[in-house]
Amino acid sequence: MAERLCSVGLDVGTTSTQLVVSELTVENQASSFAVPQLQITGRQLRHQSEVYLTPLIGTGLVDGTGIREIVEKEYHRAGISPADVDTGAVIITGETSRRENARQVLDALSAFAGEFVVATAGPHLESVLAAKGAGATDFSEKTGKKVLHMDIGGGTSNLALVENGNVMSTACLNVGGRLVKFDEQDQITYVSPVLKELCKLNVGETASPDVLRPVAKVLVEALEMAAGLREVTPLLEQLSTREAGDAPEPPESAVVVSFSGGVADCIETVRDWREFGDLGPILGEEIGKSRLCRGEYRLGDHTIRATVIGAGCHSVRLSGSTVFCRNASLPLKNLPVAQVTSREQELAPEELAQLVEKRLSQQDTDSVLALPGFSSPEYDRVVALAEGLSRGFGGRPVYVALEQDMAKALGQAMALRLPKDTSFVCMDSLKLQQGSYLDIGEPVGPALPVVIKTLVLSANG
Repeated sequence: MAERLCSVGLDVGTTSTQLVVSELTVENQASSFAVPQLQITGRQLRHQSEVYLTPLIGTGLVDGTGIREIVEKEYHRAGISPADVDTGAVIITGETSRRENARQVLDALSAFAGEFVVATAGPHLESVLAAKGAGATDFSEKTGKKVLHMDIGGGTSNLALVENGNVMSTACLNVGGRLVKFDEQDQITYVSPVLKELCKLNVGETASPDVLRPVAKVLVEALEMAAGLREVTPLLEQLSTREAGDAPEPPESAVVVSFSGGVADCIETVRDWREFGDLGPILGEEIGKSRLCRGEYRLGDHTIRATVIGAGCHSVRLSGSTVFCRNASLPLKNLPVAQVTSREQELAPEELAQLVEKRLSQQDTDSVLALPGFSSPEYDRVVALAEGLSRGFGGRPVYVALEQDMAKALGQAMALRLPKDTSFVCMDSLKLQQGSYLDIGEPVGPALPVVIKTLVLSANG
C-alpha cells in the first residue's frame, strides 16, 4: 500500500532563501517474498514560497532568527505545522555556507521540524544538487549527451560535468551576480574582493551598463574557459574557489551547456540592468551573447530554484549478508555519500587513492564511499582495489558500500592494510547515489539495516 509523506525543503543561499512543501508517494517495489525496497513513485508540489533575500546581520552573518521567521511564515501559508512534517532537507549553499554562524543556523533549523537531512552544501555537493534539480542529469541520461551544467548564483558558479546521467566531476568559480552591488542612486556599495585584481571598480563610484559590462565580460571568459570554449589563462585559476580545490579541467569534447541559478533567468530574458541592484542582469546578457550559447545549450527545468531540496526520502532496506564490520560504533546517521564510478574503480591504486582522497575531502564530515565493485573478481583485482581505497581514506573512519556481492573479500583485504583501531564497515548489495545520505543500524542477523536518504530535487516530479 502506498504511503504519503509531507516533505519540506529549505535552501539558504548567498542571495536568496526559498522553501517548498511536497507530498511524496512511497511504495514498496519489491515482491512479497523479498526484502522491502521503498521508492518514491510520485511527487506533487503543495506549496512554493516566494523568493526571499537571505537575511543577514550587518554585512557578514546569516540572521538565524530571520531564517526561522521565514520558515514559520511559509509553514503558516502552506497550512502545515511542524508535527505534520515527515521528512525534508535543510541545505545552506553558496557563500552563506562560509559564514561563521552557518552551523548555528543549521542546528536551529534542524531542530525546527521533522527528521531532516541537514547539510552545509560545499561546492561539490551544491554542484550535484543543482545539476539534478535543473534536470541536467535526466537530460544527459535520456539523450546520451555530455552536459556541463552551470549554476550561476549570487556569489559563485557551481559546475558539474555529466555523462550518461552521472556527475563525473565538479568545480566552483567565483562568478556571480552579487559580486558587484549598487543602491537606488546607482552608487556602488560593494565590490567583491575576488574582483580586486580584475577591475578598477570602487565603492562610491556610479554604476552604469558601460561601467559594469567589462567586469561581466571577464567573468564570462572564465566560464568559457571552464567549458573548453576558450584558451585557458591564469584567470581560470584566479577565479576558482579555494574550497573546490584545483581549477576545473575543461571537457575534452563538445558538451551541451546547461544553466540554472538566478543569473540564468537573465540569459534569454532582457532585464532592466537596475532591477536587482547588482551585476546579474548584465552578466546574464553577456552569457547569452557568448560562446557558451552559440552551440547547443539549455536552460534548466528549474533555474533559481534548482537547488531547492524537495525532500529527504527515507528508503529502508538491508545490506547484503557479506558484511565486514570492525570497531564501528553503530548506529551511524547522516553519512553523506561520495561516489566512485565503474570506470574510476579500475584506476591503478595510486590514482584511485588520490581520487578517493579528493572525493572524501569535499565532504565536511565522515562519509560513506559508494562504488559498483566487480562481479566474481580475481584476487589481484580485489587486492588492487583494497590498496587504493585504504590509502585514499587517509586515517578517516572507513565506510564502504558496494553494489556487487564482494564486501567480505574486499573488507578482509582492506583490514590487512588499515590500522587495527580504524572504524571500518564494508557492505554490499547497496546502490547509492551522489547527494544521498546513509544511516547504518545495528546488525540484523548477518546483515545491517540501512536507511538511504535520497535528496529529491524536482519538487513537481
